[in-house]
Amino acid sequence: MTPALALFYGGLVRSKNVLSTFMHSFFALGLVTIQWVVIGYSLSFAPTVGGWIGGLDHMFLAGVGLEPRSGQTIPHILFMVYQLMFAIITPALISGAFAERVKFSSYVVFTLAWTTLVYDPLCHWVWGPGGWLGARGALDFAGGTVVHLSSGISALVFALVLGKRLGYPKQKMLPHDLTMTLLGAGMLWFGWFGFNAGSALTSGGLASLAFVNTHIAAGAGALAWATIEWVRHKKPSALGVASGLVAGLVAITPAAGFVGPMAGLGIGLAAGVVCYLGVLLKSRVGYDDALDAFGVHGIGGALGAVLTGVLASTVWNSAGQDGLAFGNTGLFIENLLSVVVAGVYAAGVSFVLLKIIDKVMGLRPAPEMEQEGLDITLHGEEAYATAGIGMRPAPDEVEPSAVKAPVVVAEVAPGE
Repeated sequence: MTPALALFYGGLVRSKNVLSTFMHSFFALGLVTIQWVVIGYSLSFAPTVGGWIGGLDHMFLAGVGLEPRSGQTIPHILFMVYQLMFAIITPALISGAFAERVKFSSYVVFTLAWTTLVYDPLCHWVWGPGGWLGARGALDFAGGTVVHLSSGISALVFALVLGKRLGYPKQKMLPHDLTMTLLGAGMLWFGWFGFNAGSALTSGGLASLAFVNTHIAAGAGALAWATIEWVRHKKPSALGVASGLVAGLVAITPAAGFVGPMAGLGIGLAAGVVCYLGVLLKSRVGYDDALDAFGVHGIGGALGAVLTGVLASTVWNSAGQDGLAFGNTGLFIENLLSVVVAGVYAAGVSFVLLKIIDKVMGLRPAPEMEQEGLDITLHGEEAYATAGIGMRPAPDEVEPSAVKAPVVVAEVAPGE
């Protein structure tokens, strides 16, 4: 799913920043993998320390072998690597907010620290043995709060701390390749079946339910988003369909194994509408969430978690709980609490991390580097070779006289 996310995000940026955007996802595949097998899995799933964090029992995968964990049927090592998928894609989602304007070294430090200090504790609170939110009864089938809300809220904080892209919003910053984005969206839709149905940890009825709900919600989200565009602008867009289906996938994630298909349909429709409105916030409020990580993942994750507390039914999953719609206010309150706690915690830790990193090493490249594009200035390469040249020297290898002058881009007035 993370390479699919790279395609989805990569098509939405300008051509001079495609590879730098891809790197935010692909580098996470390696970085978070090593963090997870050394310490992350243990902090998330080892026996609890007061309900707040896992212990060090599984550092360097100690005790993670071929036998199943307690209460499971799949090998422990398979469960570990399956959970790694969630750990990798969560910080990669945040990159949608800071695309086109962050130093790569700062991204690396933030991703490593955020995974350790935000993702691992939240994962333990909700899914770990003895985690305090899970023990209170909060339900999150496949990551509404753990993955999407935490990354979306952190993305908003990152966008606010980092500031806007040069020229935004006066200069139009159009996607350079929507076919790439649509390909990524299709791969995400397919991969999400493993994301949600796989969370059943066994084949059978529960996995089938999650699979069906995932597909229905994605279709409903795409339809809702495109319909709003059709009514407002007289033209349904391909990007709107892609954004809507992802919104539906995000919102159904916490509910996938706890609600019936018609509830899944309702969640998908609601996500298409609410996330569309959420994306409009950035132009109204004035922050630059470049690729709508908060508007889709933050708002969609929160919506899905709350609606799980409303629509969950033991008719479909006897191991779950009935929601508010079936007379149980307790689940609704616990899921609402999990949204507030996860959101505040992720936002607070992200803010502190960003301020420290900015103070020590800086968050943004020099303005002239942003202007030329991060592919060349940070990675020394181009996605689309010009004049037969596919590689250029890194900035520190270029003679001062050879550095290009900043390009002056004319401002585009609204409506032009």
